[in-house]
Amino acid sequence: MKLIAFETSAKAVSVALLEDGRLLGEYYQNSGQTHSRTLMKLAQDLLDNCDLTPRDIDLVAYANGPGSFTGIRIGVAAAKGFCWGLERPCVPVSTLESMAWSHRDCSGIVCCCMDARRDQVYNGVFRVEDGLVSRLREDRAISLEELAEDLATLREPILLVGDGGALSYDFLKDRIPALRLAPEHLRQQRASGTALAAWQAAQRGEACSAALPLPNYLRLSQAERERLAKEKQKGE
Repeated sequence: MKLIAFETSAKAVSVALLEDGRLLGEYYQNSGQTHSRTLMKLAQDLLDNCDLTPRDIDLVAYANGPGSFTGIRIGVAAAKGFCWGLERPCVPVSTLESMAWSHRDCSGIVCCCMDARRDQVYNGVFRVEDGLVSRLREDRAISLEELAEDLATLREPILLVGDGGALSYDFLKDRIPALRLAPEHLRQQRASGTALAAWQAAQRGEACSAALPLPNYLRLSQAERERLAKEKQKGE
């Protein structure tokens, strides 16, 4: 079975191909160009260089959030368009869980952080053991102070990853002595992690129609927050 995965949840964009759980290839770009410009070109080039066509793909995976609202929408639209055009099933996976799968060669706790702004991070905490990932904390939008209090209860070495890793490390390092920050080139969200997480989900029978999943933003967009604030003011 061949699987293509899209990762567009943050500043970097990437596409990966998996065959029966084995990584065939991955294209990654962190140049600051918009994902709407780069994503499908990366996908087409990757397919071409692996001597594959879209019809060779059996399953489509994508990072379903949390992350950049615009970035997630681009990835979801690309994945669903791919699925609908070829009548293929899809597997949406947590962006945070995907990051943990990128570090399945490690052993211990992986703390995945994305910069959510407004003094928060999107966070998930996972245990990696024998090449498999298990969840310790549900995906959440959390303040760094709350994260510090939670991680202090684990009392184990913790690997910090994600585009919010450096921000979180600067805040946490003096309070969590066992904390390690992954190197920058291994820290970012990648489609290979998305593909590996999706492959495991597919083995559990979790593939579905592209019409079903909705993005998981974890919190309201700025436009929604402003609308609710205006409605509240009118009601007062």
